[in-house]
Amino acid sequence: QGQLVESGGGLVQAGGSLRLSCAASGRTFSTSAMGWFRQAPGKEREFVAAISWSGGSTIYVESVKGRFTISRDNAKNTVYLQMNSLKPEDTAVYYCAVSKYANVAVTTTRPSDFRSWGQGTQVTVSS
Repeated sequence: QGQLVESGGGLVQAGGSLRLSCAASGRTFSTSAMGWFRQAPGKEREFVAAISWSGGSTIYVESVKGRFTISRDNAKNTVYLQMNSLKPEDTAVYYCAVSKYANVAVTTTRPSDFRSWGQGTQVTVSS
């Protein structure tokens, strides 16, 4: 089982940008879809975005469409989440995860569809 290490979180003003990175170890990274989730205090973990093993397909939660972009570099075993036009409601701990599947679909965006998780990185957006 590989390890996932997120980085890039921090404090930013509303309207600002952050780029999260998730470095993965293990041989299954390049053959697995990857996802980003977030969890705000007192709320359930929420799906944010996912990308297929090849990077050719992506899927986003409606609230971040047009603002966030997920990408991956299989040569570096890293997945990214570029977050623009940040809002206070984006404040949460962000987690990356390895999917049980190679491709992405709306039916495989539950936390139970992912088998490995990072420790999370805090994103705080001030108004």
